Amino acid sequence: MRRLSGGGKLPPPAGIYEVLRGFVGGTLGIFAVASLGIWSGTPWIIAPFGATCVLLFALPGSPLAQPRSVVLGHLVSALSGLIFINLFGDSTMIMALSVGCAIAAMQVLRVTHAPAGANPLVIFMSGVYNWDFLIAPVLIGAVTLVVVALILNNLRSGDKYPAYWIGSCPTKSAVMEQQKVQGG
Repeated sequence: MRRLSGGGKLPPPAGIYEVLRGFVGGTLGIFAVASLGIWSGTPWIIAPFGATCVLLFALPGSPLAQPRSVVLGHLVSALSGLIFINLFGDSTMIMALSVGCAIAAMQVLRVTHAPAGANPLVIFMSGVYNWDFLIAPVLIGAVTLVVVALILNNLRSGDKYPAYWIGSCPTKSAVMEQQKVQGG
């Protein structure tokens, strides 16, 4: 039971700039994706994008919020859901396996993005079998959110987003943050 008691301190409260960035970023990010969907005539909003906004605009320094993890994490996870539903059909066990495989694949590929872990659930719960789902909403939506984050997370001098891109190695502080997030 001692392990479950916690004992750590709460993180410091967010400052007004961070709160405003979260508010504006979440609002503009979802508005941009939804507007593109309306313009195209195809709904591009999926629930995991709301959680992606939390990471992009409230925790932009986290490894989980870097463009590589956001875009590729969403793609890998949605691909897992589509492979499983198309090969094995729609069942609770297959849905659960697709989520587990999505998590494992994101970890192996170093593109872990927690909100993306819900993509197989979206696919199974909405009965999506079409591979186009990888492009719209997944790829276009994730890239749109990253573009909004690139703009908003670099407005203040001294801010630097992203910490790394596709082929770059994470900084020491990003690795330490990842270890904290993973409990290591």
